[in-house]
Amino acid sequence: MSTPRMPVAPTPHACGRPSRFPQHITGPLALCLLATLALTPPVAAQQAVRGPALAPLTAPLGPSARPDGSEATIQPQFVPASRLGDATPERPVGPGAEATLLADQVTLSGDRQLEASGGVVVWYQGTRLVAPRVLYDGAADRLRIEGPIHLSRPGDRGTDREAALIADAATLDATLREGILRGARLVLARELQLAATEVRVRDSGPNGEGGRVTVLDRVAASSCRVCASNPTPLWEIRARRITHDTATHRLTFERPQFRAFGLPVAAVPFAISAPDPTVDRMTGFLPPILRTTSHLGFGVQVPWFRTLGDSADLTLAPYLAASRTATLNTRYRQAFANGALEWRGALSRDDLKDGTRGYSFAAAEFALPQDFQLGAQLQWTSDRDYLDDYGITDADTLWSGVTLQRVRREQLIALSGGAYRTLREGEDQDLLPTQVLDAQWQQVLPLPSAIGGRATLGWMLHGHRRPSGLDDLGRDVARASMRFDWQRSEVLAGGVLAEAALRLDADAWQISDDRDSQGLTARAKPTVGLTFRWPLVRGAGAGADVIEPVLALAWSPRRSAQDELRVPNEDSVFPELDEGNIYALNRLPGRDRTETGLRAAAGVGWTRLLSGGGSVGVTLVHLWRDDQDGMPASAAPLQDPQNWMLGANVQRGGLAAAGRAVLDEDGDLASGDLRLGWVRPDLQLTAGFAHVAATDTTDRNSQIGFDAGWQVREGLWARASGRYDLSLDQAQKLALGVSWRNECLSLEAEVDRDWDLPAGSRPDTGFNLSVRLGGFGRSDADRAAGTVARRSCMR
Repeated sequence: MSTPRMPVAPTPHACGRPSRFPQHITGPLALCLLATLALTPPVAAQQAVRGPALAPLTAPLGPSARPDGSEATIQPQFVPASRLGDATPERPVGPGAEATLLADQVTLSGDRQLEASGGVVVWYQGTRLVAPRVLYDGAADRLRIEGPIHLSRPGDRGTDREAALIADAATLDATLREGILRGARLVLARELQLAATEVRVRDSGPNGEGGRVTVLDRVAASSCRVCASNPTPLWEIRARRITHDTATHRLTFERPQFRAFGLPVAAVPFAISAPDPTVDRMTGFLPPILRTTSHLGFGVQVPWFRTLGDSADLTLAPYLAASRTATLNTRYRQAFANGALEWRGALSRDDLKDGTRGYSFAAAEFALPQDFQLGAQLQWTSDRDYLDDYGITDADTLWSGVTLQRVRREQLIALSGGAYRTLREGEDQDLLPTQVLDAQWQQVLPLPSAIGGRATLGWMLHGHRRPSGLDDLGRDVARASMRFDWQRSEVLAGGVLAEAALRLDADAWQISDDRDSQGLTARAKPTVGLTFRWPLVRGAGAGADVIEPVLALAWSPRRSAQDELRVPNEDSVFPELDEGNIYALNRLPGRDRTETGLRAAAGVGWTRLLSGGGSVGVTLVHLWRDDQDGMPASAAPLQDPQNWMLGANVQRGGLAAAGRAVLDEDGDLASGDLRLGWVRPDLQLTAGFAHVAATDTTDRNSQIGFDAGWQVREGLWARASGRYDLSLDQAQKLALGVSWRNECLSLEAEVDRDWDLPAGSRPDTGFNLSVRLGGFGRSDADRAAGTVARRSCMR
């Protein structure tokens, strides 16, 4: 007997919970019970499903959708035809097990023979069974069903429980635990369909405790849709026998042959196994990745995934590239009742540099008693170029350390300590503040009603150390700080909102390895501020306009130049002006330098609220100050007595754009940025521009970048990303990729080129390719953007 062609894929459906099949029950009800038991998920899956503690098993592909285009959800374990019943004579049929039978003719011979024929339709607990003829022989305790047999659950159409069973004929014993189905066509979890000349079902353990085993002879398997007019699928696996075990959720293929477009491509003379479509995590090989780069040559990575219980797993991914590198990538993950950890690393031997190279990244987070959160991170690499050479990350700084924090409505406690490592070309690690410790405590204080407002008291500790012991260049700093803040708001006549603020800062520094600032230095500074806002609202038919003039005044005593020199500036080097801090008491980011003297910010904001949703806004602010002596050299434009800030934003539907520009007193652009986001079902675009003008201590820096994806056609999603340095007039990175997906195949391809490499290095070009067949386990392909190309069958 020859192996059958793949059948036309039926619309999958699911069935209800099984019940006992007593020997005295009528034939049609027995048939319905058979159908129900054949398609019922395991009992554990019918209860509240508790998924794995870790993310599902994923292949190293980019995200993509499930082959049938449906939304990924946790599915119950579902095995057609192998669930031939948990019903036993010891567990009688409970209430609600009645069945409805429709047939052209029903014949009862004595009390042992029943025959229903002519368009037999049986409804049982939401399950529908259609067959031409059903016979029940009570004397032989056999149930015989003549096909074509079609089982469905109309109420589950379009859901994840959809399933179907079609067969030419079936013979089962009275217990419904063992039997034979001929010419059967099964669908597993809406993805993998199997066609066999004969299907045998049996228990895998005593009393069915081990699950059910379904054995299919001379079988063809595929997750591709098959049409009657063109029954050749895109791919299929033919095998002498396929065994499906519901206890292990594993498919075993005996002497399989892989075919593409009907032509044999590969075959193995032994048995192989794969997870069924219901599996989230299972030990085994993941789809390989093909990658070629100009630095490493052509290579292949074959990941192997190992489950370590429900809450841990290990992935080993050897990577070999054209005899130029041998790399072992490793990932370990574990989830706990109060947290999780993940570790990634690799070791490599290549001809780019002598010796063994590698990296190690680890991160963990845990919830502790009293609302504390503990985090830890480890980042290490053998050399600056390793992460770029192997495409691991674009990060230019690594940090390893521990954090502990608690955030409550009236209190903040935070502690962090660790070490930084620079990967930037030209920076000396020994001259950077490598080891850093920070501690912070803030508490909202209760105030008498006569005073009103809101008061906050905070204490801060900071310390950093440079490995070098050179004078000035190896400076080490420790600082203790205190801050008291008080704010109160009142509504004045005419709707003007007034806010008064009082701040007191006190700091003490202990500085070493710097003879100009050696020893202990202390400083205290009060700051007072007043802010007036006058929000005006006007309805305008299709929308509303909000106009808000703002005037903010602040003053703090000036400090002498000698006083400033006693404290080196470590943390107030590069200030930024935006809508969030333009009216703040202090716009410098740290505590080593703060704004002093009298300063003012006067501006107006206009917002148009659109009737169909969305808004348009513009902000214009003029800044003025009378003291620039204390400003750091890199604090442009705050060094100027006057400057302007212009900001604008638009939000409408899937479009969002925001930009701002800061002008110095001469009207030149000191800094600016522009961000754009546009999201539609067929388009995803993000783009940005950033510019910082040159100062006495820094060079001009201007860059643009973008990341885009669009639906070229059904099933084909294209993407592109890049970054260009305008100040150097040179491209930094460019990547182009495509994802093609239909109901049974996912293909990912990407080519990238990197110019942002150390001086003297040639640009690196890489190409990645990965292919995943649908129907074997689940993956992150379920969450990809774009549509799925579906094969259409003409009826």
